[in-house]
Amino acid sequence: MESCLCYNKTTMKRIIDVNLNRTAEGLRILEEISRFVLNNRDFSSFLKNLRHKICQVQENDYQELLIARDSINDVGLKVQNPDSRVNIESVFKANIKRVQQSLRVLEEYDINNSSIYEELRYQIYNFEKEMWSVLKLDLKKYLLNNKSLYLVTNSDGFENDDKFLDAVAQALAGGVDIVQLREKKANARRIIELGKKIRQLTSMYNALFIVNDRVDIAKIVNADGVHLGQDDVEIDYAKMILGDDKIIGISTHEPEQALKAIKEGADYIGVGPVFETPTKPGRKSVGIEYVKWASENVLDIPFYAIGGINQENVCDVIKSGARNIAVVRAIINAPSPKEATIKFKKYLNDNNVNS
Repeated sequence: MESCLCYNKTTMKRIIDVNLNRTAEGLRILEEISRFVLNNRDFSSFLKNLRHKICQVQENDYQELLIARDSINDVGLKVQNPDSRVNIESVFKANIKRVQQSLRVLEEYDINNSSIYEELRYQIYNFEKEMWSVLKLDLKKYLLNNKSLYLVTNSDGFENDDKFLDAVAQALAGGVDIVQLREKKANARRIIELGKKIRQLTSMYNALFIVNDRVDIAKIVNADGVHLGQDDVEIDYAKMILGDDKIIGISTHEPEQALKAIKEGADYIGVGPVFETPTKPGRKSVGIEYVKWASENVLDIPFYAIGGINQENVCDVIKSGARNIAVVRAIINAPSPKEATIKFKKYLNDNNVNS
């Protein structure tokens, strides 16, 4: 603490004021995650109590802290923050560390209250582990909430990658919520190359990115998850590679497969093919009946009706109980992927509002 004695009183108060505000702000952001993402009363109460303790310290020295404050001339305002917040996970990590670091600074500079800050800091260290373990499990449900339009696509039929990626970008601009890269004919290097570019696009539009089949590539390109077929690796193996916080989807073609996927921990299932489709040659369509069954029996996780869905038959699929759909050619091969997406989203939004 001797190194701090060279600062004058005003400088010390400025440092304390800044870090008290930073701590309170970080706690409030974490509190909102606890309330609105996790719906966790205990976490919210804990964070609220900590924030009130910080506010009490501010109140005890309110006048002097305000007098010392000089936000306009703070050189820190001109230093650009290199971090980006792309999802709830990154917001949590950034703010839990902000709180811990600010408390450590306060502990060093505000000697009169250092014991308070030390106690709070160790409480936050323990709390970080507890909240993260809950968040990474519930995060998948939050991420999939209200994600109604799922685009499954590959680069076949496009003259070059630029045109393919432009079509994906158009779909995202139109409102696609999830993009799955399904490259059955490409080698691993090419899938990785396309995957990295689509990862950037989905991040720009706050959409989810899923890789078909290849768990290893999903990990390499930092996808939000992987979609598995009935003959692919089991869910437990996928989780071992990707971690529990990544989304695992499963294709299903009959009720028994759906129930098995749910039991094994799938985060969502595909239900189809509803209609015959060239993307699944030789696969008999399951028809509207399976969609109706899923709407009545798949209640704890989302299901996506998929297979041959287009502008002409989408209303029939929705009337059968599908709140979410996955589309392939009717979007990516449309004259305007953006306009096609907008039309599909309107069908879905009208249905979900009225249901």
